[in-house]
Order: sequence, then C-alpha cells, then structure tokens
Amino acid sequence: MTIDEPLFPVVGIGASAGGVQAIETFFGALQSDPGLAFVIITHLSPDRDSLLHEIIARCTAMPVFVAEDGMTVLPNCVYVMPPNAIMTFEAGHLRIRKPNQDRRERNPIDLFLSSLAVERGDYAAAIILSGGGADGSLGVKAIREHGGLTFAQTADGTKPAHADMPASAIATGLVDHALPVQDMPAELAAFRQSLQIDLKLDATDDAADEPAKEQQRAYDALRKQTGHDFSGYKVKTFMRRVQRRMNILQFQTFGAYVTRLEEDHHEITQLFRDLLINVTDFFRDAEAFEALETSIIPALFEGRSADDTVRVWVPGCATGEEVFSIGILLREYMDTLKAVPRVQIFATDIDDTVLLVARAARYPEALLEGLSPERRRRFFLEDGGTYLVSKEVRDLCIFSPHSVIRDPPFSRIDLVSCRNLLIYFGAEIQNQVIPIFHYALRPGGYLFLGSSENIGDFSDLFAAVDKKHRIFQMRDHGSIKRLPAALYGTRTKLAPSNGSSPSSIPLRHSVEARIIDRFAPAHVVVNGDGDIVYCSQHTGKYLEVAHGPPSRQLLAMARRGLRLDLRSALQEATDTRKTAVRNNLVIDDDPDDVQMVRLTVDPIRERDSTDNLILVLFEDIGAPPWQFGTRPQDRDASDAVKTLERDLRDTRERLQSMIEEYETAIEELKSSNEELVSVNEELQSTNEEMEASKEELQSLNEELQTVNMELTAKLDDLDRVNGDLKNLFESTQIATVFLDRDLVIRSFTPAISRIFRLIPNDRGRPLTDFAIDPAYPELQEHVRQVFETGEPFEHRIAEPTHQARYLVRLIPYRDKNEHVEGVVVTFVDITSLTALENEQEILTKELNHRAKNAFAVTTSLIRHTVAADTESFRTSAIARLQSLAEAYDLVRRDRPPMPLDAILAQWLSPFGADRFTATGPVVMLTPLAGRSVGRIVQELTTNAAKYGALSEATGRVDVTWTLADDRLEFRWEESGGPAAADDYKSGYGLTLIESEAKIGLGGESTIDFREAGLAFGLSFTP
Repeated sequence: MTIDEPLFPVVGIGASAGGVQAIETFFGALQSDPGLAFVIITHLSPDRDSLLHEIIARCTAMPVFVAEDGMTVLPNCVYVMPPNAIMTFEAGHLRIRKPNQDRRERNPIDLFLSSLAVERGDYAAAIILSGGGADGSLGVKAIREHGGLTFAQTADGTKPAHADMPASAIATGLVDHALPVQDMPAELAAFRQSLQIDLKLDATDDAADEPAKEQQRAYDALRKQTGHDFSGYKVKTFMRRVQRRMNILQFQTFGAYVTRLEEDHHEITQLFRDLLINVTDFFRDAEAFEALETSIIPALFEGRSADDTVRVWVPGCATGEEVFSIGILLREYMDTLKAVPRVQIFATDIDDTVLLVARAARYPEALLEGLSPERRRRFFLEDGGTYLVSKEVRDLCIFSPHSVIRDPPFSRIDLVSCRNLLIYFGAEIQNQVIPIFHYALRPGGYLFLGSSENIGDFSDLFAAVDKKHRIFQMRDHGSIKRLPAALYGTRTKLAPSNGSSPSSIPLRHSVEARIIDRFAPAHVVVNGDGDIVYCSQHTGKYLEVAHGPPSRQLLAMARRGLRLDLRSALQEATDTRKTAVRNNLVIDDDPDDVQMVRLTVDPIRERDSTDNLILVLFEDIGAPPWQFGTRPQDRDASDAVKTLERDLRDTRERLQSMIEEYETAIEELKSSNEELVSVNEELQSTNEEMEASKEELQSLNEELQTVNMELTAKLDDLDRVNGDLKNLFESTQIATVFLDRDLVIRSFTPAISRIFRLIPNDRGRPLTDFAIDPAYPELQEHVRQVFETGEPFEHRIAEPTHQARYLVRLIPYRDKNEHVEGVVVTFVDITSLTALENEQEILTKELNHRAKNAFAVTTSLIRHTVAADTESFRTSAIARLQSLAEAYDLVRRDRPPMPLDAILAQWLSPFGADRFTATGPVVMLTPLAGRSVGRIVQELTTNAAKYGALSEATGRVDVTWTLADDRLEFRWEESGGPAAADDYKSGYGLTLIESEAKIGLGGESTIDFREAGLAFGLSFTP
C-alpha cells in the first residue's frame, strides 16, 4: 500500500476443525466487491489446507492467494495462510515464517490478530469461526482494545461443527457481534460504511444545552445498570468511545443512540466494555520500570523482616500485565534477601471480564515483547503456544473488583502503581482520586504514575522522587490525610487573594477589584466548623495568631473584646441561616487606642451548594464617645453615669442572652447525655456481639487454616503424582490416548505424536478430526464394540511406507462404579517382533526345504549306487552318504577359510568323479563367503539331482571359474540331463540361490534354462 492509498479495513478470519464449511458459507454470502481485505488463518489438517484455496476461489469472484512472505495486502482480495506456518501483519504486508518447534507456537490466530490490531487499529476486524480450543480469544481482545470490530460464529441451521473456539471468544465479553456465519457479510459492509461517518449530535437539537442533556442521559443510563458514574471521565474520551458504538450500530445522531442505551441493557454492557480501555503491556515504558527497580523496590524492603509485609496496590489493573511486571521486579529483589518479608499485590479493576483474564495469567507470545529472554525463561511457562506466568509470581497477586472512585480505598500501602488511568479522568475526578492514594499509603509510601499523568496541585501531599518517570513519595511531616468529599467529607482549598491586572481583565472588573481591596471592610469566610477558608486583607486588627500549634479556628484567632459576641453571632447565623449583627464592640487591647467595631455574620447561600460557608465582616465605626472630649475623669458625673448605665444595660443583655443560651445548651446536653447513654448501651451490646463474632471468626479462621494446609498438602501430593505420571508416560514410550464415549480426547502420552499429530491444546477435540498414520479406518467400529461388550480388543495395523507394525489395544476406561466411561487406546510398536516372526517363518520354510532336499539327494544317490551284490551296494552307499554329510557341514559359520574346489568336491563327489569337472585357479574363501558359496553349490547340486543332469545316468556337471581384478567369475553348466520342468523353474531353491548371491555375497547371478541343461553364472568379490 502506498502512502497516498486510502486506508481500508482488513478482516482476519480464524478457523480450525470444521471451519472449511463455515468459510465456504461466509464467502458464498459475501458480495464480490466489499472494499475489504480478507486474511484467513487456519490450523487444519494438511489435506484440508491444500483444498481451502480452491474452495474459496469457487465461492467468490475476488482473487485468492496463498500468502507469501512480504506480500502486499490489497482490498477486495483474499489471502490464505500456507500450511504449517506462522503469519503476522506488518506495515501493510504479510510476514510468513516457520513455527519455532522449540517454542511450540500453536496459536497462529492469536498471533496474527494481535499484529493486525497494532497495525490497523479501528480499521481491523476479527472473525472467529468453528474450531476447537481457545485460539483467537486473545486476538479478539487485542482487536477490541485497539478499536476494531469483532465477530464470532453462533449456532443456527449450520452451527459450528466445533463451538469451542467461538464460544471461548464470546466468553471474553469482547465480541461485538455473535452471529450465524451467513449474516456476517452484511454487518461487515455496514462496518465499512460506518467508518466514513463522523460523530454528530442530533440536527434537531435547538437548545444550546441539549448536547449536555444527552450526555447526562447517557451517564444516567450507565450508572443505573453498571453502578459506575462516567460523568467524571474526559468528555472527548467518552464521546470517542460512543462514536465507535454508533459506527457499529449505524446511528447517525447522538440522541438516537442515547435512546437506544436507555432501552437496550445489552448495549449498555457493550459501551461499558468499550469505555474500559484495557491497553497495557509487560514493562510498558521500560525506562520508568527500570527507575522503579533501581530506586524504589529496594526502599520498599529496607528495614523489613520476615514478619513484615510489603503491600502494593495496582488500581485499574486491566488484564494484569502491569501487575505481573511489578511482581517480577519484587520477586527478583526478594531472591537477593536473606530475610524475606511477605509481599501482597492488590490488583483491582471494575471490569470482571478482564479480571478473569488476569487471574488466568496466560498470554500469547505477541504480548511478551517487553520481556527480556532471561525473564521470559524464568517467569513464564510455555503451554501450547501461550505463556503462563509462573506460580511464584502469581502467588504474590490478589485480583478483585474495586472502584477507586466509589469504593473505600486500601490502607497501609507501600506502593500505589496507577499508570494510564488518570488520563481518562476529568479534573474533578483526578482531584478526588489523588487524595485517596495519599490516604491509602503508609508514611513515606510511593506513588507510581504514567508518563502522561501528574499530581497536579497536590504538591502538599506528595514530593517528587523522579519527575521524569512520575514517581512520587507521600509527604508525612505534619500533613493531614485528606479525602474527597464523595467519600469522607469536604476538602476546601484556600483561594488566592492576589488580584488581576487591568490589562488582562475588563476595566469594570479592575475598578471593582480595586474598590474591594481599598475600601471594602475586612472579612473572612469560615465553614460550619468555624475554620477559616478565606481571608481578605487588613484582618490583622481583628485577628491574631494564637499561641501553641497553628490553628485556623476563627474564635481562637479573634482579639479580646470580639470573641464573646463573635461566638453568639456565629451561633445565631448558623441556627437561623440569617444575618446576625453586633454593634459597638470594643477592641481594647491598647488603653490609649480603643476601637468601636460593627460585626456582621452573613451565611453564604449559593444554589446547589452543600457547604455551610459563612461570611464575617469587621467594620470600624469610630472611637468611643469619651475619646472625642476629655478623659473620663474630666467629664461631668451625668455623662459618666449615662455611659455606665448604657454599658451596664448592654452587659445585662449579653448576660441574659448567655444565660438563655446556657440553659438551652444544658437542655441539649441532657438530651444528648440520654442519647449517649442509650448509644453506649447499644455499643456495649454490639461490642459483646462483636466479641462473640470475633471468637467465631477466630475459630472459623483456624478451621480454614487447617483446611488450607490440608488442601496445600493434597495439591503437593497431586503435583507429585502428576509429575510421576508425566515421567511414567514419557519413560514408557507407549503411545496411549484416553477417549470418552464421544471419542473426544481426554489425555494422551507424548509418544502418541508418532501416530497422531496432537498438541496439549487438542484435549477436548474429537479424535476423528486427526489423520492417523498408519491408517486405522476400523477404529470407530472397534471402539463401539468395546463399549458394547466391555471387553478389551486387540488389532494389528501396518504402515506400508516405513514397514512399521503396531498392535492396537482398546481397553475400557471404568469409573469408580465400574461403569464404562471411555476407552484407553494404546499403540505398541511390534515392528521388530513382526520381523522376527517373518524370519522364523522363512527359517521354517527353509528347514522344510532342506529336509526335502536331503531326502531327494539321498534317494538319488541310492538310485545311482545300485550294485550287483548287496555288500558292494552297502559300501558304496555308506561312503557317498558320509561324503554328503560332510558337505552339509560346510554351511557352518565357524568353518575356517577353504578353497573353492574343495567346496565343489564335497558336494559333487558323492555322485562320482566321472560325473563332474571343476576347473579354475586356487581361490581361498572366507568363512562367510565360503558359507554362501557352499549354500549356492548345495542348492545347485540338489536341484541337479532332483530335476537336472544328475538325475540321469548320462548327465554331468562342468564347473569353471576365473579370477581377474579381484573379481571371481563362477560358471556352472549342466549337460546330458532332461529339459527343465516347471517345478524346477519356480522352486524355492532358485529363490534361495538368487537371495544368497545378492545378499550373502553382494554379487550378481544369472540362470539360463537351456535345452542341454541349466547354466548358472555368479560374479562377486571374494
């Protein structure tokens, strides 16, 4: 694809067992020019893979290619993964490689979809069709995380032949459309069209605040069903995820989609999944994790003993990669310690689905890119193409659902790792969450944020340890842990008092600010507890810092002469929520400078405000009357009396007010005391119940600990037994497979790979999906027979290519009640045993042939030895038979080397010296060669006596041999005998002669049946 070429969606189609029919149905329902590229990833049997290209080409007019390394992916084309390959998608091209047998890459669908998600993002789609196992589930997760579209096949008239793979994908909760396969093309076409639609609000929204109302409706719908409030999320983030759902469902207006949300609970769940952007990797931002490893991890363990606990909290853990990354760092450091503290990593999220993935701790190879080879080897176990986090790391982690906004936080935490969660929150939620982290941490604990996150204006709570990598430490020197109002009260920040310059604000605002600064009375704002939350200028005349620890209490800071009236005015304003005024208050700290003050206490009533804030104003109203004339001692008596009477009257009024307030307070205290007594009794009763509950919990905890220890011991025993069975299976080298009543694979031994191409993920798949080598077409019939009879069954099968032979034993698998629940099929290699049986059969035939030949030769000798008198016959017959016996002795293996002519004489001399000739040089034969030549001469002599020249009185045998270039040319010619009969030409003896010449001597032989008699030639190297 060139730079100018528009981006088009790429659809990855994954299938395995039974997927050919589904793929054929899909392309049969697809239009010829959909504007999409299709890549098919399968792990079928080799014969099905080879037919797939032809089947797809028959169903669609689009070009169909078998993928090659580096091939460019173009729209309106179909690419089929070649058999026994691993395929990925990089920069618009397909990459093909052979699977690594050492690493056992068995999840090609996950690998391809993960690479496709990274490259194409929103322009990627995944379709999971029929197949066994869980391949494709992690790929669907990757596609969904990057904004793509996901499909899975569901049952209908043509339901999946094997529903495990699509069912596993659907179980993740990340499948957008679970449909019959023939309905998928229409949704794909709508998806492609929706990619061209931008998010727009209703055109009918006339009011300016209508979009905000629609958003609030969406927030309310989500909160009612999920219990989580997304109104604090960043609006752009929220609307971007809404746009994706609108594109999928083809909604043109926001208002229409919100109406769908309010009516469709399933769509709320889908939007909720989209809003939880679970994008995470192992050791994401490697430099930050390196800083955590070198600077923070050692500090967490500093001064800790084996009795202590290191606690880590990872909110928003998603699928667990970040959790296990921290767990690996902690485990590596723990290995360097002598006294190892206990470590607990609390990993939380509001999405139960991703927590299931995190608890499983199983990831495809594509997600392990951030891991070094050493960590991959140590902390991950390869299992069928996926990688399982080792138990030593999994045991550190505890996964649980938890909302950092809504639920109470954890406490006594040493490290909070919250990376790439705050970036999705608005400013208000961020200001709420960061104090929660401060509350959760121990003094001196650490906060680890993402590269795009910061603590904002909470520098009074945290000190930066590493600004670049966003590592902060909790400030604990005298600071008070603050929590947001949503959980534990109101946090109000002191407002800045400096004004703005006229050049940056309108003139009116500048003038008003100047008047307030110059001429407005001094004032403060306090909350309902009397704490100052804001101070104006020039309050020093009325307030002073009290001795002792710093305090923000207004009454503690008020000067003498103001405190009594200030207290009563605050109480009046708080009770009545009306303005309270106190006149002619005297500040008399200095006798020579007495000031009269008017005190005004005014409650601040703002709409939708839940804060009980009160404004207190201090106004100077001049000096006392005596300061305008002479000193008090110089005034006349009448003025002094009036002044004293006025002061006395004011004092009496104050005293009466205080008495009434005191009496009221007494009554309230009596009532409160009665309530406290009642509450105390309830608390005592509750305390007794809690003590009883505590004892019960302690007892229950002890029982649970005992049960846990028993379970741990049983698990250890089970692991040991499993290890013994595994080693037993591997050591026996007997191919065994365990099947249930439906011929579904339950387990098998490693040696079965010689018969079936099975991998660990094939457990749960029918055995009939696999080709067997050698062929065993009667397997199902024989298994059925075992189920019917309950008796074992044996059968022999042969592999014609490699001459392998197997004895198949089918034994019933019985449960504890002796019910037949399955069958155990074992394949015993009897190739060597079969060879021995064949050799025994050949030796038996040869022995029979030898005995027959011995009798025939003896008969011939007796016939040719007939004499006139009995004594001559006896002497001649005995001599000839003894000579024949000595000739048979030549075939022994332990004979010393002997000349060729002696071997000939031993066999031919019993028939008379005038019946044969032997001409040639002296040739000494080794024991092995002499044995083979002796057997050949034996067979030639025997056949000549039975059928050839030596069977007639006039027949003879002439033997000649020559030696040239270490090559012996041997010639046997018969004459004077009868013509060769059919029995002679097809007898077993000629077969032995040819076999001995070729195998025993490594030479060549020729046999010619002439009219005059047999002619035999032999050429070999002695």
